[in-house]
Amino acid sequence: MSAPIEATRFGSGKTVRRIEDPALVTGKGRYTDDITLPNQAHMAFVRSPYAHARINSVDTSAAASMPGVVAAFSGADLVQAGVKGLSQPLPFPRPDGKPGATAMRRVLAHEMVRYVGEAVAAVVADTREAAINAAEAVMVDYEELQSVVDAMTAMKPGAPVLCEQAPDNIASHMRHGNAGAVDAAFAKAAVRVSVDIENQRLAPSPIEPRVAIAEPEAGSDRIVIRVSSQMPTAVRDGVANALGMKPDQVRVLVSDVGGGFGMKTGAYPEDVAVAYAARLLQRPVKWCSQRIEEFQASTHGRDASSHAELALDANGKVLALRVRAVANVGAYASTTGVVIALLIGPWVTTSIYDIQTIDLHLTAVMTNTMPVGAYRGAGRPEAIYITERLMDAAAREMKMDPAELRRRNMIRPDQMPYTNPMAQVYDVGEFEKIMDQALVLADWNGFESRRAASTANGKLRGRGIATFLEWTGGNALVEEVKVNVLPEGIIELTSATQAMGQGIATSYAQLAVDVFGVPIESIRVLQGDTDRANGFGSAGSRSLFTGGSAVQVASENTVDAARALAAQALEASAADIEYTAGRFSVKGTDVGIGLFELAGKQGEGSIKAQGTATAAAPSWPNGCHICEVEVDPQTGVVELVAYASVNDIGRVVSPGIVRGQIDGGAMQGIGQALCEKVVYDSESGQLLTASFMDYAMPRADVFRDFKTQFDTSVPCKTNTLGVKGVGELGTIGATPAVVNAVIDALAATGLGRDAERVQMPLTAEHVWRALAGQFEPAPVGPA
Repeated sequence: MSAPIEATRFGSGKTVRRIEDPALVTGKGRYTDDITLPNQAHMAFVRSPYAHARINSVDTSAAASMPGVVAAFSGADLVQAGVKGLSQPLPFPRPDGKPGATAMRRVLAHEMVRYVGEAVAAVVADTREAAINAAEAVMVDYEELQSVVDAMTAMKPGAPVLCEQAPDNIASHMRHGNAGAVDAAFAKAAVRVSVDIENQRLAPSPIEPRVAIAEPEAGSDRIVIRVSSQMPTAVRDGVANALGMKPDQVRVLVSDVGGGFGMKTGAYPEDVAVAYAARLLQRPVKWCSQRIEEFQASTHGRDASSHAELALDANGKVLALRVRAVANVGAYASTTGVVIALLIGPWVTTSIYDIQTIDLHLTAVMTNTMPVGAYRGAGRPEAIYITERLMDAAAREMKMDPAELRRRNMIRPDQMPYTNPMAQVYDVGEFEKIMDQALVLADWNGFESRRAASTANGKLRGRGIATFLEWTGGNALVEEVKVNVLPEGIIELTSATQAMGQGIATSYAQLAVDVFGVPIESIRVLQGDTDRANGFGSAGSRSLFTGGSAVQVASENTVDAARALAAQALEASAADIEYTAGRFSVKGTDVGIGLFELAGKQGEGSIKAQGTATAAAPSWPNGCHICEVEVDPQTGVVELVAYASVNDIGRVVSPGIVRGQIDGGAMQGIGQALCEKVVYDSESGQLLTASFMDYAMPRADVFRDFKTQFDTSVPCKTNTLGVKGVGELGTIGATPAVVNAVIDALAATGLGRDAERVQMPLTAEHVWRALAGQFEPAPVGPA
């Protein structure tokens, strides 16, 4: 039987208009700051101007007496009220074998502040203006202490100490691999190369800042919190724990989200403070972050320095990999920040290459900076960047085509399933085929003629390649979806995953159309309500991988349940009932009933079902990204002139959406390569990049005719849909491809391998200085 017309037009694999977009592009989107509740008060925070200081006293009396102010409280007030801190035990030990260590992160700083922008007091007033003005009247007596913002400096004797349990400021450390085997491999290697890398700190910078609104639920002891978040359940649990409430006493609602990128995961101190104030005052309280607060007090990403080495035989086969990395996790070491640096990144360090001998020495260090957490890719970009930089360095040392060196080391399809040295199992992958397609797409063999043309125009031209994979799924492999068929012609899908601009509702609707065969307009996706659904949320490129599979299962379960109901209504055996395009019928007859009509005949007025999907393991999307740049030798300005990528994400459900994810992710990777960097003053600990006047973002003119293709011939075997995560793949591939291209251009001037000493971001000044032979010192250096 042929597929219903709606499935052939709007089902999976088809390019459709995103169902989210009409509201968003016509100004009808509903973001958290668009919400104003009756009798709503507003909160403003007093933030530390010091990177490290002892709090001698906080006097809120003047602020509390100002017009319109209804409350003012300090960290000491919250501690006295029994509000708990947000820090959790770390999963990895310190070098001395003792448990991982971090200072307790309070909702409002108590006794000590550890970074510029840490909240010290909060003021609640009838208007936002009154709250901001009153916050200026809070008197805080600080005793400034020495601060440290660099991880390498923080580990030195005599450095300021952030946590008594960690006198060397090391929160945790891990060692993976076999150091002895690596030493032996290096001893016999024909070729040894090393690179020193700074993976600089980044500000995620979603277009929508963080917002929180809390209100007491009428007639109960519950609290309702509206936030902009990727993980509503994590916010619920974090707030409930801090306030000593049960999780079911907290309801979290999330409406439209203007970008997350990993930054909007879990409960922030401000979320708890707003909820505490709402309970205390028994009225709604709202806080909306200012952009400077986003830079100061929203989670940062990356910030790891590495010394990495590769040993190869005379034919270019990699014998061993050795990495010493130091991650700056900020003032409070979170579980997320530590796991990213010490475990998730290492999972993909050997990437698509058949490398079994590794020695990874990884250290997470606390400094007087904003804590670091997830940012698009979360550990995988840092690890892949190291490996791809090493591959290019080895190819340059051996005077070998960088694509050929990679080819000689790729894992073959007949080695699948393949277990890497971090015990991670790749289910499928045809990496050489992906690279070969990308080489054709980018016209790899025609590069020298383009380089000659650039030279004739006074420009340096370089070419970079990255072949890589990533891990997706967030190790949260179970997802449930609830379905409700309404007589009004609507099918509701309820999920605990969360839309944040990535178009997941459209993909879910297309999968539902596959099963129900109804117009895509009939599908309504409900997310962002912990009273309806709870789960991990959306992070780690897991939404389609897990949630999409659950949509398919739940939709099929709904049709099966409805078939039994249709059999009763039509007085026939369920085995004789056919379903197609929203209608049940008795085989061989014209007797039937529509799905929505059937729903109206039920006692509850609808048909309900649910489905759970469990992935067997993570997915391993992979790709090959190739970039060409032109560098102006007079100014150091870098221009991206060509970008091509072939990506293996398994089955493609929404072609337009996955292209947007790859290209949008690549833009963020390009931003890291060329312009973005969070900078703290090394003496005062002041944040020097606290606005978009100082923190550079990639502009639209960087995006020029990207050539983006997908290979769908290798479906994932670990989930029922055969899909692989896509949300972070572009970011992971873009950064090394662009940097390798710039280094290639610089190396051709006579710098040779010295060009590899350049560090991100490759601003005009950095590149110009590199051309003059001026480089920053190596961030880590050999052990």
